[in-house]
Amino acid sequence: MTTKVPLLDLQGQYRPLRDEILAAIARVCDSQRFIMGPEIAALEDEMARLLGIRHAVAVSSGTDALLLALMTLEIKTGDEVVTTPYSFFATAGAVVRVGARPVFVDIDPATFNIDPERIRPALTPRTKAILPVHLFGLSADLDPVADIASRAGIPVIEDAAQAIGATYKARPVGGIGTFGCFSFFPTKNLGAFGDAGLLTTNDEGIAKRARLLRTHGMEPRYYHHLVGGNFRMDALQAAILRVKAPHLAAWTAARRANAERYRTLFGDAGLGDRVTLPVEPQDRRHIFNQFVIRTADRDGLKRHLDERGIGTEIYYPVPFHLQPCFAHLGYRRGEFPHAERAAAESLALPIYGELAAAQQEAVVGEVAAFLHRSAAVS
Repeated sequence: MTTKVPLLDLQGQYRPLRDEILAAIARVCDSQRFIMGPEIAALEDEMARLLGIRHAVAVSSGTDALLLALMTLEIKTGDEVVTTPYSFFATAGAVVRVGARPVFVDIDPATFNIDPERIRPALTPRTKAILPVHLFGLSADLDPVADIASRAGIPVIEDAAQAIGATYKARPVGGIGTFGCFSFFPTKNLGAFGDAGLLTTNDEGIAKRARLLRTHGMEPRYYHHLVGGNFRMDALQAAILRVKAPHLAAWTAARRANAERYRTLFGDAGLGDRVTLPVEPQDRRHIFNQFVIRTADRDGLKRHLDERGIGTEIYYPVPFHLQPCFAHLGYRRGEFPHAERAAAESLALPIYGELAAAQQEAVVGEVAAFLHRSAAVS
């Protein structure tokens, strides 16, 4: 009988911290301070220290972190933002929401991240920012991106929603560009009990502006200097994150250990020519928010694993340029072949820190069974 393996097991992380988390929730309830206040201030200070970044602004979600970054930089209708066609929807959605146009360039097929060599030809006088994504927990190649941006006189906004704790040349992501945008969605390596996010920067001036925009441009109460939005994080989420954040390093180490075990198991199974495993360039530290493999018959493999109780997910089945809501941008199938191929071949396997060795063996065993059977049939 196949061992059942969920894609994610949040209970395994929650149970050891249950009493401490409930005490933190009770602390907020007893205070009756649910919006802003000391929990938010403490979380911001703790996250800035944890990430090695000067300013952290707690916000309502990773999506709103992106939106707030764009608003703070006054990116608006008629402007362009160069980004990837292969990411979670919020990356491009936030650009459109401020009225700007996302300009897509293809990805590096090895890392799934934006290919820096394709950025410069995409720049125009209307380009106001470059928005690289650190997809699945691996940093984009930021030095060439930053060089292109510097020469063009435009900022870099890092979409680090999936990459808290990842590094690029020993530097933490989120502190290399003008802004870093993080998500605390429950499935992230550091997850809240609902939506929450973080905006980071080393620039005091734009941090102040972002804080103002976060609360309707209001300072002091009912005096509005800018038209902002309601991007505030709930104090309950901040309190929960403060309990969980000290464990992030250990959880990341466990994910990285599980990734190494997968490499060993796939190697021992002799699947090197049938499955492409995630890469980790020497100058980067992957935190494995997802462990994404590539294989030709991805859909067949997913069906096989689903039938045997092994959780998987496709991140992401349709690149942005082929999404119906972006049809007005005028892109066509075939313009970004690496992104399209990744969308057709990629499959995320369970990688959470509490994953047991026997569970990983079951996952790789079923992948091998499917691929060997497919090879025999063909």
